[in-house]
Amino acid sequence: MPDTNREFQFPESADWLVLVKRRITRKELMKRSIAIALSILATLAAPAAALAECTVERDVLDDALKQAPSCAAAYRLFEDCELGASGDVPMGEVVQEKCEADFLGKLDAARKAAYRRQLFVCDHKYAKQTGTMYRSFEAFCRAGAARDFAKRYGK
Repeated sequence: MPDTNREFQFPESADWLVLVKRRITRKELMKRSIAIALSILATLAAPAAALAECTVERDVLDDALKQAPSCAAAYRLFEDCELGASGDVPMGEVVQEKCEADFLGKLDAARKAAYRRQLFVCDHKYAKQTGTMYRSFEAFCRAGAARDFAKRYGK
């Protein structure tokens, strides 16, 4: 059986390691490697865990969002059922419309302009980014802005 407490020595030919060179045991190195691997797995499993929280069938999700008892409830359902991709855009639009119904007609011109500015910020925050996850971020930003305004100025 190999000695697991023997010190690991970096090869002398690895000049770039001079700055980070430190004596560590093989056991310590193994623990760190396992910790890094577990954190990577946890990060990769997070979207699947978020998907598992959705309690509504995908084909009736739009109707469930529209029938949510409040803007906040619709936003929570949107969060629970997110896809992390461009499929979030239509759901975000439904949530945004639901929330806007609570406050948009009550805003004066200055507050409407502030709301439009917030939507503009959401639209341009990830505009130069490619990929469907950035469209999801935009959808969440817009829906979040509508939720926040509904909370502040709504019913």
